[in-house]
Amino acid sequence: MRALIQRVTHASVTVDSQTIGAIEQGLLVLVCAMKDDTPVQSTQLAAKISKLRIFKDSAGKMNLSLKDVGGSALIVSQFTLSANTSRGNRPGFSMAAPPAEGRTLYQQFIADMQALDITVAMGEFGADMAVELVNDGPVTLWLDTN
Repeated sequence: MRALIQRVTHASVTVDSQTIGAIEQGLLVLVCAMKDDTPVQSTQLAAKISKLRIFKDSAGKMNLSLKDVGGSALIVSQFTLSANTSRGNRPGFSMAAPPAEGRTLYQQFIADMQALDITVAMGEFGADMAVELVNDGPVTLWLDTN
């Protein structure tokens, strides 16, 4: 699985002019299931994200995890993280998991984060979403289980 995470002071996701998920301090997690991913990758990715020490401690150093600061995660599915841009100017998305598998792994990832006692808000799989965020730092990291 792939994820782009951004440390935020606020993030929200809107579908059809309705805010369906919002958080304050925490992480915006854009996540994509890739072909051949399994629940094992979902569990590994959730564990890694929950433990990443990317929040500031009292000395201003990135030394605290999402769990340490009691932050939340806004999890949004984003198949475009699978983009292959190696040929031409139009990205290809053939490396993304098929929609049914992608939905299952997205839901698994949400459950994995919740199982780690992370408060979760979420987007809507497959929907046209508007995501707003205030990137803190900015801190943005790319993670890939492969």
